[in-house]
Amino acid sequence: MTNPPPQAHDEPFEQPRPRGVSAALRGTAYRYGPRSRHARRRTGLRRLRRACVMLLVTVLAAGLGGYAWADHRLDQAVDLGAYGPRPPAGAGTTYLIVGSDSRGGLSAQERADLHAGGGGGRRADVMILLHTGSSGTTMVSLPRDSWVTVPAHTRPETGKHVPAGGDKLNAAFSHGGPELLLRTVEHNTGLRVDHYAEIGFGGFVDVVDSLGGVRMCLRRDIRDEKSGADLRKGCQDLDGADALAFVRQRHQEARGDLGRTRNQQRLLSALAHQAARPDSLLDPAESYGALSAGLDALVVDRGMSLRDLAAMARAVRDVAGGDGRRMNVPVSGVGVPTSKGSAVTWDRSEAGRLFRLLRQDRAVPADLPPG
Repeated sequence: MTNPPPQAHDEPFEQPRPRGVSAALRGTAYRYGPRSRHARRRTGLRRLRRACVMLLVTVLAAGLGGYAWADHRLDQAVDLGAYGPRPPAGAGTTYLIVGSDSRGGLSAQERADLHAGGGGGRRADVMILLHTGSSGTTMVSLPRDSWVTVPAHTRPETGKHVPAGGDKLNAAFSHGGPELLLRTVEHNTGLRVDHYAEIGFGGFVDVVDSLGGVRMCLRRDIRDEKSGADLRKGCQDLDGADALAFVRQRHQEARGDLGRTRNQQRLLSALAHQAARPDSLLDPAESYGALSAGLDALVVDRGMSLRDLAAMARAVRDVAGGDGRRMNVPVSGVGVPTSKGSAVTWDRSEAGRLFRLLRQDRAVPADLPPG
């Protein structure tokens, strides 16, 4: 009995053998047919997917770990409600950003290098209201010499009750710390401050240096012995010490403290823009160093999270990119004599109008001057 001829599906599959293909390759082509190649492709894709999933999980775990680490590092020391009743909540989000002359952590040599003097305690050199919401972002500087009503309070160091009365804005910070400053700002503006962020001399210098400096373009030479500023006209990268001197100097500004507040806004915006550069974000050493320096330097309110801090930084960056407005509070007088020396007085009508717009989260019109 003869065996039946083999069926077509029993025959081994053999690839066409193009000329010039080596024997080894011909053998490989012979052993693996189309179905085997498809299976190998599916296996490779499965492995690739598994590798991508593992990589994603690893990145997310590292990110969450870093977020928890950073959130834990925040110094959430400020109690927003420490001084009694507060204005009702408005629309949008309002931040109070403060640069203090705190010398905490600075050695005697560092204080000398930074022209920081030897004063104890801390005072507010920079005070900026930052409002962000559906109508955009507005950055309003409050001159430290603003003549305002400081609400009644108890001096923490003496326990003495002080009735409400007129004083300079930075005196509120000196007498009652961030809590009294915040309450004074709320009392005089009618705005409810949602979050507070403060940075001292040393921390500011560290943040600027960790970012490799900050790019600034100056319209003229600046030389000021009190702040230590010795800067030349033109575009340049300022290190931490030079940046601090730039925001502190006011004696060469046309309008003194008002000119200084404009410089402070310019540098804060430039710093936020610098931190958001792609090369800064993609450089692990630089981004970690800046984050670590920032967390060590900041004092924030008890309710501020890392997410809130990032939102504040984005708002400052947006203003730097032209998506927002920078201005001083409208004023009616500069160098006005008072019982506490010369001061800056606000234009109550125009300032009141500005604060109402911010409270209602409405756009600030162009007819409100930048101050």
